[in-house]
Amino acid sequence: MLSPDDFEKRYPPEKLAAELPDAPISSLRSLQYLYGKLYTLATAGGGQFAPYLTPDAASNLIDTGDSLIVVRVDLSGSTPRLAADNERGAVWVTKYSDDRVEKVGHCKYAAARGIDHSITHQAGRNSKPEKLARYAKERLTKWAVDDEVQKVAADHEDGWIIDGLAALSEDEAALDTIERRVEEELDGESATALLTVQVRTQEDGEYQWPGTLDVFNEAMRGRKLSKLVTKNKATNSSGDATDLVSGASARTVGTSEDPQNYYLGKQLEKFPGLDIEEAWRTHPISEDAAVTVMNAETFVEACTYRTFGTKVYYLPYFFGRSPPEETYELYRTLYRAVVEDGDGTTPVEDAYDIFGGTEIEDRLRFYVSAVMPHQMSRYDVFGETLNGRLLYPRELAREHDRVVSSSGAFNADPGVTTPEREEWTAPLPTNEKWDLLVDSGERLSSISTGWYFFQTFAERDDTDADADDPRIGALVSVLSGDSIAVETLLSEYVDRIIAESDDDEGNGFPFFLVASQFAQLCALAKDDLDMLTTSSAAREPITHEPTYENYELDSLETMTIADGGDPATAKLESFIENTPALKRNGGAVTDEQSVNNQRRGAFLLGALVGAVGNYQEYHEERSTTLVDNFPVKSLSQSRIKKVAQETVAKTLTYTRERKRQTGGFPGTLFEHLVEELRKTILDPDPDEWALDTDDLRFYYALGVTYGMNDRRETREQTTDSQEAN
Repeated sequence: MLSPDDFEKRYPPEKLAAELPDAPISSLRSLQYLYGKLYTLATAGGGQFAPYLTPDAASNLIDTGDSLIVVRVDLSGSTPRLAADNERGAVWVTKYSDDRVEKVGHCKYAAARGIDHSITHQAGRNSKPEKLARYAKERLTKWAVDDEVQKVAADHEDGWIIDGLAALSEDEAALDTIERRVEEELDGESATALLTVQVRTQEDGEYQWPGTLDVFNEAMRGRKLSKLVTKNKATNSSGDATDLVSGASARTVGTSEDPQNYYLGKQLEKFPGLDIEEAWRTHPISEDAAVTVMNAETFVEACTYRTFGTKVYYLPYFFGRSPPEETYELYRTLYRAVVEDGDGTTPVEDAYDIFGGTEIEDRLRFYVSAVMPHQMSRYDVFGETLNGRLLYPRELAREHDRVVSSSGAFNADPGVTTPEREEWTAPLPTNEKWDLLVDSGERLSSISTGWYFFQTFAERDDTDADADDPRIGALVSVLSGDSIAVETLLSEYVDRIIAESDDDEGNGFPFFLVASQFAQLCALAKDDLDMLTTSSAAREPITHEPTYENYELDSLETMTIADGGDPATAKLESFIENTPALKRNGGAVTDEQSVNNQRRGAFLLGALVGAVGNYQEYHEERSTTLVDNFPVKSLSQSRIKKVAQETVAKTLTYTRERKRQTGGFPGTLFEHLVEELRKTILDPDPDEWALDTDDLRFYYALGVTYGMNDRRETREQTTDSQEAN
């Protein structure tokens, strides 16, 4: 394959423009055609037969010993015979080299028991001499007498050349000579080789390679085309129609191969009720276009990667009609993907390294899909789109890092410094050991590999991947710019929280997991990205972007002075008002008893449970706390009132004990939470709530996380905690 620099030299702008289609990319087929055309130009060059050749199939044999075995046939006389000259004789074993790639005209047929389409055939690795001798004879006994080859011979002016080979195949003495000479030349050694034929057509003329003779190329083309109309038990799935790639009238084929296995005869979910004989009507593609599309496989495969048991396709191209200068850049990208295959990065990251921040990034588009195989020739295709952009995963990565590093929800020092040098914790925790709770600098990799959702969604066994796996749907949505249903997120989040809480290792409430999930939810809700959607007006506020950047120290200081010096109330008020799903009067229903109020009630109940649980653990030294007594899976509409009553009662009990111990403890423990909860949870009565169970449980879990993190720290404690992490 030509290097990018050599490709540009071989095909200057005018020459390249003449080789490429005029129409912009408008379908997967046209994108595959472009890839196939670039690959063909870079390997086989231009010309009528170039798309049919597979010069890279035997590239590993170049410049290796005994890698080309040539049967030499003299057709210059009245009777076909093997060459008898003293220099090379009937069989010539030599080296396959770069200057012979085009001469042998090799066209590989990827079938275990079939001969290659061309008269040149590629043997298996380290074949024994007797097997190579058989392959050498089959150039005459199989290829020359093949039905498709004979059809071409009957209509071609040089068909007599093929007929001569076929006639020689009946000469047992000649076949014995070929067998003997191959074994003698190899001297008992196994070899990996191409086997081909040279012919002499004129007395005293040169022996000609098959790639230089039109009749051999036409026969090769005929054999390959025959396979495009007879797969999957079709007899002749072809007819005249409009080629979907070029838009021109042409003979189209119905059972051609596809680099992504989308348009197969067995792919009935793509074409319900498909009649394989009439497939050319359902999906018409011309003969030459079909073969060119097949050549796209190397580039297509280089732009894929595997995750969650699926193969993700992320195929770059430029929007509209690309000038040669952009095509050079595309080729450079595809070439790099091939030669750097296995370097550990995804095509998403590679595209960012190449195009991120450049002038042409806005014109860059991607075909995006994920494919899950179930059995041979049967696949499920997810989220197919031609309008993927690098913008979507890149901006999500940036937004998530911003949320955890500088927003008021996770800012490590958002509170007020008092004269006693005390600081109040952020609403939600961060932790350097949790990928989603730090500004990692590698977020794009996390998103593109699916690790971003693997950390927060319910766990599954990837060895038995499910076609309905929501992690796959979420990944494809992020790559393609589609929206993810909030209902899916909440369901997955809650399932994961419950599973982690029930873990036999006894790690307790998944404090950092919930914080990670909420950070992800905030990032996905960014208005400019538009990555969240819902079918319910009640959950509409969850899809809106939080405004924690308004959580400022100056306003906190003012609020703290007004309420007597306690920053906890100010922090809670700010967090609620800057979280659209919790904000007062932000519900989707028309009356005052909004769903937002109910969601806020679930959050506040969780916050009080978390705060009391922390108090029990650190002040009462209890091993089992309210957080354990009221796990997320136990919360339902019918239990809200009971849990609230018991939690408030427990708070008042600890308040009385604290007053006895201190002799003058003012107010109520966690008074800012108790008062807000009382106002919220009684109007309406929880028995009348309309909040969905997943919605209720997630915001309850978020509240527990908030309450467990809601504390005052001294400067020394803060420093020690940071050093421990």
